[in-house]
Amino acid sequence: MDLHYIGKKIKQIRLRNKKTQQQVADECGISKSLLSKIENGQTASAIATLSKISEALGVQLSWVLDDNPEQDLVLQQGSNRQSKIGDESMGYSYELLANRSKYSGIEPTIVHVTPKTINQRQEKTYTHSQDEFIYILEGTIHLLYDGEKHFMEKGDSAYFQGSKPHLFIPINDEEAQVLTCFIDRV
Repeated sequence: MDLHYIGKKIKQIRLRNKKTQQQVADECGISKSLLSKIENGQTASAIATLSKISEALGVQLSWVLDDNPEQDLVLQQGSNRQSKIGDESMGYSYELLANRSKYSGIEPTIVHVTPKTINQRQEKTYTHSQDEFIYILEGTIHLLYDGEKHFMEKGDSAYFQGSKPHLFIPINDEEAQVLTCFIDRV
């Protein structure tokens, strides 16, 4: 999936909702300039930012990220999964695991946490409206959650409110892989 396609979908749904860039940017707590760059495919954006934009536009994040038609059954072979999306120097990239209905309440992804030496993110946390479940598939991270650091390694899991500040922090020079499910709050 390329950044131009993501931006095109965001712009289409924004226009369909008859919202200006400024309105959406204000709702998301981002600059109009950043939203414009996202819509024009000029910058990669954090998954939390894309989640906020999706929420402001009334669609699921997976709808923005995926271009496959909706299906009742989703089978995804690893060899056919889309490549990573995102800017590794900003802390992570991610893979969408399943194309699902934009009306479903869960979004499974694999977050690839960038090794410490190339990660340029300086503990700037994220927030979003969904709850989040994580399971460490490979490697180790610190989960920074609401001001506290929690060591997590392969096999560990956590469930938390996305509305509280959080971040996956690399511990060493090995990439960590985190299965992440965003769950809409009811």
